[in-house]
Amino acid sequence: MAILAVNVGSSTLKFSIHPRQGQEVQASVFSGSIQGLEPGGAPVLDWSVPGGQRQTRQLLANAQDPFGAALRSLGELLAGEPGNPRIAAVAHRVVHGGQDFSASVLVVGDVLTRLERLNSLAPLHQPHNLQGIKSFQAVFPDLPQVACFDTAYHATLAEVDYRFALPQALLDQGVRRYGFHGLSYQYVMGVLRQRSAKANSRVLMAHLGNGASLCAALDGRSCATTMGFSALDGLMMGTRTGALDPGVMLYLLEQGWDHHRLQDLLYKQSGLLGVSGISADMRRLRADGSAAAQRAIAMFTHRVVRESGALIAGLQGLDILSFSGGIGEHDTVLRAEVCARLAWLGVQLDPALNERATSDEVMAIHAAGSPVEVWVIPTDEGRVAAQEATRLIG
Repeated sequence: MAILAVNVGSSTLKFSIHPRQGQEVQASVFSGSIQGLEPGGAPVLDWSVPGGQRQTRQLLANAQDPFGAALRSLGELLAGEPGNPRIAAVAHRVVHGGQDFSASVLVVGDVLTRLERLNSLAPLHQPHNLQGIKSFQAVFPDLPQVACFDTAYHATLAEVDYRFALPQALLDQGVRRYGFHGLSYQYVMGVLRQRSAKANSRVLMAHLGNGASLCAALDGRSCATTMGFSALDGLMMGTRTGALDPGVMLYLLEQGWDHHRLQDLLYKQSGLLGVSGISADMRRLRADGSAAAQRAIAMFTHRVVRESGALIAGLQGLDILSFSGGIGEHDTVLRAEVCARLAWLGVQLDPALNERATSDEVMAIHAAGSPVEVWVIPTDEGRVAAQEATRLIG
C-alpha cells in the first residue's frame, strides 16, 4: 500500500507515490507532474522512478474536463507501471487551513465548503488546491482524500506572535497571523532531528523559492514566522511584495485602484519580477548581470538578513540555520552572502561544502568548529503529506 501525494496548481499537478511500512511512509518511488492543464492547454504527463530515465507522454486535451481527463490518464499510468504499490489514499497540499483546521483532515462533510471561504487569503493557491480535491473525488471516488495544511505547523504560535494590533472583533473573525510553508518546515525539522543534536535548540529555517519565508523554532515547534494572515507578508518573493506599509494600499485606493488591480500587483507583479522588470527566476537574474537584476537580488538578500535578525532576536540566539526551497537549495551565492552577514552570531560557512551543496542531498555546510550549524535540506512536502494521510487513515 502507498499514499499518493499531490500538489495542484492553476495549470500543473505534481505527484509522488510514497510506500507505507506499517505507520511510516518512505521516500517517493515514483513521481512526476502534469503540465498544461489551463483551458486550451496541451497537457503533458512526465514521470520518473528513482535512478530511472524521465519519461513523457502527450495527453489528449479535453476542454470540458481537463483535470478529470488528466487524472484518468494518471490513474492508468499508476496502475500499469510494474512494481507500483496500490494507492490507499490521496494526500493534498492545501495552503490555508484558517482558524478551523490546525491539523490535517479527511475531506468529508462540509470541509471543502469551509475551506473555500479562505480562497481570498491565498488566491494563487487555495482555489486550485480545492479544485484538485474535487477532481480526485470525482475520478477516484473510493479513495480517501486528505487535506494537509501549510498553516498547521504554525498552530503553536503564541498570541503575541499571531495577533495583530487590531480590535478584538477582528481577531474573532480570524484576522490574525497564520504562517505558511508548514509542510516544508515540518519536513526540515524532522531531518534536523535525525541529523543534529542541536535540533531542539534555537533553529532558523529559511524556505526560499518563488514563495519565501522564514520560521523560528524552539524544541522543534514553530514560535515565529515571517508570513502572516496571507501568503504575502514577510520576505520579498518571486512575484509577491512581502511586507508592505498598508498606507501604500490606502494611497492606491485613493488613486482609483480596485480590488482586482491591487491583488494583481501584490501577488503577480511585484517581488523579484517587479523590481527587476526582467524575471521572477533568480537563476535568470544571476545570469543577466544588469543593474536592475543586481538590484532585485540585493533587495532579496537584504530582506532575508533583516528578517532573520528579527526572528533570531526572538530566539535569543541561534544554533542552527537551514536553507530549503528552489533558491535556498541551489543558490550558493545567496547562502554565502546571508551567512557572511550573520557571521557576528557565530555563523561560519565552509566555502567548499557550500559550493558542493546543489544536489538533492542533505548537507551540513558549516565550517569545523562553527558555533552555529548551517544545513542545506532539500524539502519533501509530499512525504510529510503522505505521513499525515497515513496517520489519519490508520
